[in-house]
This record gives sequence, structure tokens and C-alpha cells, in this order.
Amino acid sequence: MSSHTSNVDPKTAELWDKSHYQHDVISTRTFGYFMYLLSDGMLFATLFAAYGVLSYQHSYFGGPTPADFVKPWYTFAQTMALFVSVLAYGFGMNALKHKNKSAVINGLLAAFVFGVLFLALDIHDMTQLASLGITVATSGGISAFIILTQVHAAHVFFGLIWILVMMAQVLTKGFTTEVVGRLLTLRMFWHLQAIIWVFVFVFVYLWGYMS
Repeated sequence: MSSHTSNVDPKTAELWDKSHYQHDVISTRTFGYFMYLLSDGMLFATLFAAYGVLSYQHSYFGGPTPADFVKPWYTFAQTMALFVSVLAYGFGMNALKHKNKSAVINGLLAAFVFGVLFLALDIHDMTQLASLGITVATSGGISAFIILTQVHAAHVFFGLIWILVMMAQVLTKGFTTEVVGRLLTLRMFWHLQAIIWVFVFVFVYLWGYMS
């Protein structure tokens, strides 16, 4: 019986047709950035877990607890500032669909202003705590509280710098593929900060205030 099997060189064989697996640049980059955001979410999950473990009374060693210094109305003002910032960014992205450069810039500018307001309120809050002698060295519970909130604040600070950079790029380069891709990834990052803040507001500030 004759064999029709041909010898195949594994070094040169084409196992699939690569031409059918092409992706556009924006989709590839946004997916890659989404994977990074998942790892960032794991970082915050770790910090929340640490705070949950250290948020019981014995972790404060008889010192101050969040119930002694948290002001819900003040934190609510921070929440509104960040939410308005995210909303303004969303309006800017809606203008991007219509290629309205001035509206995009205005949306980014409004997002930046309210983001700065959020950060200013946070810095004022931390300054007040420091003036009362409440620092990361006070106790394990306070350390977990401050580290979690300030890691989030650091992310917001980085996002504000990113917004300024994107405003400059929109003004100078217009809506190129690279610029649009960066605007979309920045939107993902900025929305994540709002989502994380919801958990901070509920499980750190409100829970700490009522405990």
C-alpha cells in the first residue's frame, strides 16, 4: 500500500495563516492596558485586605480610630469632586466621536480642575491628621488607613499629569491613532480611580466612621 504522506520541515512549516489575525492598533493597546488595570486592581485588593485585617479595635492600641476624625460630609465632597471629574472626561470623549477638538479640550480641562479639587481636599485632610499627630507610625490600623487612601491619591496625581499631557497632544497633534488610543486608555484609568474611590468611601471612611 502506497503512502501519500509528505515530509514536513517543522522549521519552515506554516501552521496557520497569519493574515487572518490582524488587529487594529487601538484595540490591541487598550486590551493591553486593561490587563495592566487588572494588576492595579489586585494591588488595591491587597491594600483593602490589609485594612480589613487591621481595622479592628485592638489594631489601634488604644489610640485614635477613624471614628475619631473621619468627617462623612467632607469625604462626600471629595466623592462629588471626583465623580464630576469623571463625568467631564466622559463629555470630552463624547466630543471625540464628533472630532470636536475644543470640546475635547474643555472636557479634559474640567476633568483636571475637579481632579485637582479632589486632591486638594485629600491633602488638606492628611495635613489636618498630621497636625493632630496621627501618622503611619501611630498604629497598625492608622497605617493601613493612610497607606490605602494615599496610594489612591498618588494614582489620581498621576492621572492629572496624564490629563495635562493629553491636552497638549490634542492641541499639537490632533486626533491621530496614537492620541486617540491614549485618550481611551486614560479614560479607563480615570474611571478605575472613581470605582476604587467608591470602595474607599464606603468601606474605609463610612465603615470607619460607624465602627
